[in-house]
Amino acid sequence: MGEHTVVVVMGVSGSGKTTVAAQVAQRLGVPLAEADEFHSRANIEKMTSGVPLTDTDRAPWLAAIAEWIAERVADGGGVVTCSALKRRYRDELRGTTPDHVLFAHLDGPEAVLADRIGHRSGHFMPPALLASQLADLEPLAEDERGVRLDITDPPDVLAGRVVAELAR
Repeated sequence: MGEHTVVVVMGVSGSGKTTVAAQVAQRLGVPLAEADEFHSRANIEKMTSGVPLTDTDRAPWLAAIAEWIAERVADGGGVVTCSALKRRYRDELRGTTPDHVLFAHLDGPEAVLADRIGHRSGHFMPPALLASQLADLEPLAEDERGVRLDITDPPDVLAGRVVAELAR
C-alpha cells in the first residue's frame, strides 16, 4: 500500500461501498469510516423523506470527511466510503494531499443498483433517490487517481483490485 494512503470507496447508493470498503480495510489493516456517520441529523431526515441533498447540505459533511482523510493520511492511512458523485466533491476530499488519496469507483447497471437498494433493510436512502444520484454522477477523470470497478464482480474480487491498485 502506498504509505499513508486513504482509499475512498465511491459510488451511488446500492453500489456495495460498505461491503467492499470493509474488505479493503481488513486486508490493509487500516481504520474504516462510513460517510453516513458524518451526516447531520437534518441531512439524514431529509434523505429519509426522499429529498435529495443540496450542495449547501453536503458542505459540512464533505468537510468532516476531508478532515478524517487528512488525519488518516498523517497517521497511516485508512478507508472511507463516500458517494463522491461530483468532481468538486472529490477535489474537496483530496484536500491538500491528492497524492495520498485513491478513489475506487464502484460502477454498474442501474437495474442492478435498484435491485440491491430494494432488497436492503435498515438504511435511510430510499430507492427513489437513485435517479438523482445517477444524474449527479461525474465519472473519475483521467487526471484523478483512481480505478473504476464493475459491481457485478464479487466483493472480494473488487477488494483485491483496490489493493492491487495501491501496490502499483
